[in-house]
Amino acid sequence: MRRREAISLIGAAALTPFAARAQQQATPVIGWLSAISEPAAKQHLAFFGRGLGENGFVSGRNVAIEYRWAEGQYGRLPNLAAELIRHPVDVILAQAPPAALAAKIATATVPIVFVVGIDPVFGGLVASYSRPGGNATGTTLMMALPGQKRLEIVRELVPKASLVALLHNPVSPDAAPETRDIQAAAQANRLKLQVVTAGTPAEIDAAFSALAAQRPDALLVGGDPFFLVQRHQIAESVARLRLPAVYALREMVEAGGLISYGASIPNSYRQAGIYVGRILKGTKPADLPVMQPTTLELVINLKTAKTQGIEIPANLHARSDEVIE
Repeated sequence: MRRREAISLIGAAALTPFAARAQQQATPVIGWLSAISEPAAKQHLAFFGRGLGENGFVSGRNVAIEYRWAEGQYGRLPNLAAELIRHPVDVILAQAPPAALAAKIATATVPIVFVVGIDPVFGGLVASYSRPGGNATGTTLMMALPGQKRLEIVRELVPKASLVALLHNPVSPDAAPETRDIQAAAQANRLKLQVVTAGTPAEIDAAFSALAAQRPDALLVGGDPFFLVQRHQIAESVARLRLPAVYALREMVEAGGLISYGASIPNSYRQAGIYVGRILKGTKPADLPVMQPTTLELVINLKTAKTQGIEIPANLHARSDEVIE
């Protein structure tokens, strides 16, 4: 082999890894930081992909997604956020308040798009809805007085109710404001509120043992993402007690819960996908206002109602946005 040919081959071999790395770096990477589990987020991923596609991005084709799942164990989120930043990623999609807060603490430079059920201003994620500032923006599922509306549904289901229970996760960022909202609504409706807490599967069992002893007339289940991970355990526990239950998340009703009342989660993830796509094209998070829901959805599982022997009032049925049969 001639010396010139040998040098050319060596040079090509040396350059190939650099060329491959350059090609890899040309593909943007989204970091998906989730407080829940992959099975619980299946529908969210699909709608996020739709929004991303509206900006011309398709996972596996011209954008990559690196996933990190906390599976309801919020203490893992800081390390998972740090892993994504080291990867590195071009933007982080933060799913649920604990993930958004972990991402916000982990980086002040990597853009963050969140989907949360809290007030992002009160929670310290953004400066304001219209001018988020910093490196974060996204969508919130929160609307005014959702707790009061859910209690109104309870009153329709159980007109003579006097004791209503609330299940929440005490370590969740939205636990305190959600409890205050529902406590105020309960007082306004002259209802006694029993608060039970759970942040692990064992604590869910303990909470329902307490409910079995107190025998409330109905149950409100908070919107914490951990409950989404444990939705089947909760639905089965409610069924055993034959409690009329109203949830914040429609996925809980799809898993066998009775009624949910809250914002459209699919639309929120589609909007998050649109925002991530715009950021990948150069828009700054500070220039994207936080999106709020304009309507709330009422979803009823008639199969659950029949199984538990609960009669759904005709006017409540007529107002429903979706009925599962």
